[in-house]
Amino acid sequence: MSNGTPSASVVKVGAKKCKPFIIEVMVYSPESGFKAEVVIERGCTATNDSVFKFVFDLFKRKASGNGFDQLVHVSYRPLNAKENAAIAGMIEGLNDDQLDKLSELHESSKAFHASPTSENQVAVTKSAQSVVTAGN
Repeated sequence: MSNGTPSASVVKVGAKKCKPFIIEVMVYSPESGFKAEVVIERGCTATNDSVFKFVFDLFKRKASGNGFDQLVHVSYRPLNAKENAAIAGMIEGLNDDQLDKLSELHESSKAFHASPTSENQVAVTKSAQSVVTAGN
């Protein structure tokens, strides 16, 4: 338990109303023995503007065959309004180009898990960005 100062997000509700949420968009198997989950998170700024995040979690089946171990968690925050809108659009589902880019994110995430170097971290970030921007 921390003795630090508690924190909370507190905003006055006015004309703009933003409510945070998390929505699981899809769960799929990128290859045998693996599972990936795609989640979209909506957060709110102090001015009640929506900020979205694209989240990708990679899991590998346990050697026992019972359940999965999480290997990598990727949380991509948009760099601009266009990327923010692209992530928001994923709530309705990913477009075909975005779906095609998921395999690159899967491969770069596996490489990062095997060797968590800064170069591999950059590759994962670029792969996540390519999913977000594909077809937009």
